[in-house]
Amino acid sequence: MNTWIVLLVSIFIYWMGLKLIARLIRKLGRERNVTFLRMQYVSRTISTVWTITVLLIVSLISGIQYEELGIVVSSVFALLGVALFAQWSILSNITASIMIFFFFPFRVGNWIRVFDKDDSVEGEVIEITLFHVIVKNGEGTTLTYPNSMIFQKAVSIRQRRPEAAPAATTEAVKDPQITVAPDTLKPEEAALLKEKP
Repeated sequence: MNTWIVLLVSIFIYWMGLKLIARLIRKLGRERNVTFLRMQYVSRTISTVWTITVLLIVSLISGIQYEELGIVVSSVFALLGVALFAQWSILSNITASIMIFFFFPFRVGNWIRVFDKDDSVEGEVIEITLFHVIVKNGEGTTLTYPNSMIFQKAVSIRQRRPEAAPAATTEAVKDPQITVAPDTLKPEEAALLKEKP
């Protein structure tokens, strides 16, 4: 009889936890203007962790011996460790995706620049998926950047695309050898060029 009460209370707490997780993620998603698909990714991932946690707690409360549970859990982790060791980047991308959802200030529609030594990426954030941030650069090329990498790099954020530099209109200034865009010169530089014989 006692086990049934514990089981019913556990089911109620589990159900309430799922509702709370879903509500919290929807609230944060709306505040940050996150797409519905992205909210589903994060919600499913956190709900899975919540489910595993509740199952472990219920197993312990219901009388399964710690040693028996320890054997099962260690076996599962050993299997997962061997199976996913080569796929460690997948786990790090999922974890980084959740961290980006909760803590990073950029959103879909922001113009970002990810500073990398040789291969900096700049463009508009189109989507933040479970594994990648999808960016469309100024030329219209769609790029994917792994979440774990974007989490480790410096990122500058603009709310919108930077204004394109005005098209340089070239105009010769006295000397046919020198062609400059007049709007790029400071007044004293323009005066020096005009004085040149």
